[in-house]
Amino acid sequence: MQSLSPSIAFLFHTEVRLVPLTRLFSTTSTAQDWLRPRTDPRLRFKGNPRVHTGGSTRGTTIAWGDYGMRLSDYHQRLSATHLKNAETAIKTKLRGMKYKLYKRIACNIAVYQKGNEVRMGTGKGTHKFWAARVPVSRVLFELKGEVHEQIVKEAFRLAGDKMPGKYEFVRKGDPPIMGRVPVTPELLKELEDRNFKLPPKKRAWIDTLPEHKRKLLKPLKP
Repeated sequence: MQSLSPSIAFLFHTEVRLVPLTRLFSTTSTAQDWLRPRTDPRLRFKGNPRVHTGGSTRGTTIAWGDYGMRLSDYHQRLSATHLKNAETAIKTKLRGMKYKLYKRIACNIAVYQKGNEVRMGTGKGTHKFWAARVPVSRVLFELKGEVHEQIVKEAFRLAGDKMPGKYEFVRKGDPPIMGRVPVTPELLKELEDRNFKLPPKKRAWIDTLPEHKRKLLKPLKP
């Protein structure tokens, strides 16, 4: 039997090649800028800051750091420029010190503006800046490191001057806040006396504290 011609020999000669397996998912989040998210800004609306109802205390306590900066004024809409200036003020004050700064909010609201004396029906305008809705008593920045408390307090004060609204200095272990009222054991007892039922998660924070830390909680002012 005559051998096949070289032109058609490759049709009958197959090789097994190892195809690299590609992962269909990733466990690592993509790198994003906390001031400018990678989303389509045309699908967002300005809206208003979220008003927590039903006794929510989300985002009012220190999670990772030792000190924090919390909004004591009512709801604000902060732009990316405000947060960037506040971050720069903190880093300038703490230059040369060992610390780590945590940012608790991100600008995910696109704000559009239209020029003066523009008639209706020409669209929503051009994109101007990114903003974030910050509800009352929300922690904005947290700091952890080998820095004195008074220096951190001064750095947060300078950062608060760069943004609209009023801000307060908080420490790790401070009780959560429900609106503008601290959730202390005295408040829980008062609500129980009035037959006010709280969800189990609201009592979990108090029940996990040791006895000597429960005595440090300040009672509510009359």
